[in-house]
Order: sequence, then C-alpha cells, then structure tokens
Amino acid sequence: MSYWNGEAMGDEGWAGSNHASVLIVDDLPIVRLALQRILTKAGYHCLEAEDVAGALAVLARNGIDLVLCDIQMPGASGLDLVRAIQDRIPDISVVMVSSLEDTETAIECLQQGAFGYVLKPFQPREILVQVNSALRRRMLEIAYRDREAQLARKVREQTLEIRQSREEIALRLISASEHRDNETGMHVRRIGLYAAEMARLLGWSEMAVETIESAAPMHDIGKIGVPDAILQKPAALTENEWVTMKMHTTMGATILKGSKVPFIQMGARIALGHHEKWDGSGYPFALRGEEIPIEARITSLLDVYDAVSNRRHYKEPWPEYQVIQVIEEGAGFHFDHDLVRLFLNNLDRFREILAANPNEPLPGFTGL
Repeated sequence: MSYWNGEAMGDEGWAGSNHASVLIVDDLPIVRLALQRILTKAGYHCLEAEDVAGALAVLARNGIDLVLCDIQMPGASGLDLVRAIQDRIPDISVVMVSSLEDTETAIECLQQGAFGYVLKPFQPREILVQVNSALRRRMLEIAYRDREAQLARKVREQTLEIRQSREEIALRLISASEHRDNETGMHVRRIGLYAAEMARLLGWSEMAVETIESAAPMHDIGKIGVPDAILQKPAALTENEWVTMKMHTTMGATILKGSKVPFIQMGARIALGHHEKWDGSGYPFALRGEEIPIEARITSLLDVYDAVSNRRHYKEPWPEYQVIQVIEEGAGFHFDHDLVRLFLNNLDRFREILAANPNEPLPGFTGL
C-alpha cells in the first residue's frame, strides 16, 4: 500500500487525488485512451496531447501537476518535452512511458528531470504506482524548496538586522563627535559608501565590503578628544595645535581598541592609520607602503577626495579638475598608486555617491 498526502492508495489508485491534473502525451489514441481510463478511475483529472507541440500548448493554458509522456513519438521526442519544461520541474513532475527496454534511455530521462519510467506493455497498478510516487516526490521537493526559501529569507532578515545594528553602533559612536562638528555629518556617510565601492572594485567578499562600509566612517572618531577651539578653528592651526590635532588618530584607536567585533577592529586600524602616507611621511608612526593597512590606505584616499570636494567651515569646495590633480600628484607619495589608478578609472562611481549624498547635518541620537 502506498501513500500520497497522508492517504492510503490501494490497487484502485490514489483515492484522495483532489483532482490532480495529469497530461497524457502519446501519438497513439488507443494508448492515450487506456491511460485516461486508468487515471480517471483513480480520481485524476486528465488532459491529452498527441505530440510535444500540443503538450506545450496545453501546459501554457492549464495548471498541470504531472506529465505522463511517451518517449518515442513522430517529430520531437518525449525527452525534448522534458528539456523544454525543465525549468518548471518539480512544479510539474514527469513520468516517461516507452516500449523500448532501453537502460540508457531511462537514465537519460532521469538525468533530464523525469521522476519515473514505465515500460510498455504496462499494468494499471504500475502506472498508478509511478504516478503516485512522482506526485509524492513532487510534493516533497516543493516542500523542501519552500523550506529552503524560508530559511534563506530568515538568514537575509537576520543579516539585515545584524547590519543595521552594526551601522547603528557606528553612527552612535560617530554622533558623539559629530554633535560638535555637524558640517561633516554627511562626510562620514560618504566615506563608508566610497570605501564599500572601492572594496567591491578590489574584489573583496560582500562581508568584507560591509565591514569596511561600517568601519571607514569611524576614521575621525578620535576628534572627540580634540578641543573645539582647534577642531572648529576657521584659520590655520599653529604648530602646537597641529600636534594636538594629530593626536586624534591615536585617540580614535584607543576608543575602538579591544573589541571582538570585526568592523570595530577594522575601524581602530583605520582611525590609527588613515593619516599615514605611502612614502612614510605621515603620522602617527611614519609607516611606509604596505606597512599601512589596506583599509587605512583606502580611507586616506577617499577622505582627501571628499574633503576637497565639499565645503568646510574653513574652505569652499574645489572644482573637480583640481581634486583630480591633487589625487594624481599624491600617487606614490601620499596615496597608494594602485588605489589611485583604480579610483580614477572608476571615478564616475564615486562622483555618483558624492552627488547623491550632499552635505547636511547628521541626525543625532538622544539618550546616549
């Protein structure tokens, strides 16, 4: 005794078919009639087609649960039909019928997506068993696919929640300093977007892209420890003031150090190294070349691009040709020359980010 949808099926077939639709495809009317009688008696709703073209027409107009198809037919074969509807399997299950006791043909049928294979001359019970088994397998595969889709959806939702939580942590950290310097609020947002785009161009994994997108905006978090008189000074800084300003790199790293969260760990490296220069003339440690973490080299370039492209309290935005000139002249001594080349070759992408995120105060958070 077999089961379908939890109901027993005896020799007469599946009593609980719920009018499952079966398309019978055979060039011989007598075969189609015999199969229709067997299946109709078992409770199935049957439709017929004499060739592949007719079968495809029926499938286009009707909801079909199973196709019972002869392999050898004039013109296109049953295998051609299976190939034609392969993208709809397992929504439609397929059982092949043939008078040829051909193992290779049977294997090819299964490889192409057929659920079963019946030889002529067939017995009514054999047809019903194969149809029942194919429908049951169809149900299980659809249920499995649905479960997989649900799991994938849950993973996407959880990933989104994690990403949103990570971004909120970063923005709350940044907001502490941005309350004191709101004109750069969109600057930090753009830095994250620029950095993510650069990471994609470098072929980083999506997880790494998301990490630097959240980490790069924290590059100036150490400015929270810089006095307002220096941070917001509209004129040039004195030598002593510059010494204090430069301390924002080590202060930022100190704020972020010790975390087990990857994007905060990266944020600490960026905060510490985003003012290092390729030729070793930067600060705080005068690192040179690839001694500077790649994420800090990326942020250094993008920080300068954004700073000179936008208005600050001490300057007006520069025209793009001057911005490009500064970046080109900085290649090999201020910036990683390979990153400069990649950046300039894809300037349109960064220009779009700049245009889509104009300066405005970064919304603050209450209850910090």
